[in-house]
Amino acid sequence: MTTNNDQILINQIIAGDSNVFAVLVDRYKDLVFTLCLRMLKNREEAEEVAQDTFVKVYRSLDKFKGDSKFSTWIYKVAYHSCLDRLKRNKKEYLNVAIDEFTEHQVKTIDNALESLIEEERKQAIQDCLQLLPAEDGFLLTLYYFEEQSLEEISKIVNLTPNNVKVKLFRSRKKLASILKEKLEPEIIDYYEREDR
Repeated sequence: MTTNNDQILINQIIAGDSNVFAVLVDRYKDLVFTLCLRMLKNREEAEEVAQDTFVKVYRSLDKFKGDSKFSTWIYKVAYHSCLDRLKRNKKEYLNVAIDEFTEHQVKTIDNALESLIEEERKQAIQDCLQLLPAEDGFLLTLYYFEEQSLEEISKIVNLTPNNVKVKLFRSRKKLASILKEKLEPEIIDYYEREDR
């Protein structure tokens, strides 16, 4: 299931050409760092964990079976490395109340975001993702920015696709509560009137 290009590089590395690993690092380093930053909320820690991720990947490359995308496997290693770091640090992040948000309100927030210019929307979401708890930002980044499927995400975080779907919905509700505070109230009001 991994791409042929990745598999060719992996085979070369396993055969002893360790220099080829730099190509894989270049291909995935930005996303691995972004995912680590989403979870750890600290640039230096994210850089350290991203480096640790690639060390772990390199050391266990011969264990990669190719039954999922190589990117899925790397993201899984990054995810678990971040969890280990969080457990070690026992950090507490913003706890967001989500119970008062209905599905209609979450869709209203989504519609309001659609009205923003693409770059503004991305920046608004990026800023708000930093305020979410670690796992929520990680899942939303994989799903919306990396367009990973529920199946792929479920392999990364060791949950069923259904559980991932539930977690993504809850994460979207948390994001909606943060975005609601940041977006112009008239944009929200406009879309609430439109949807009724």
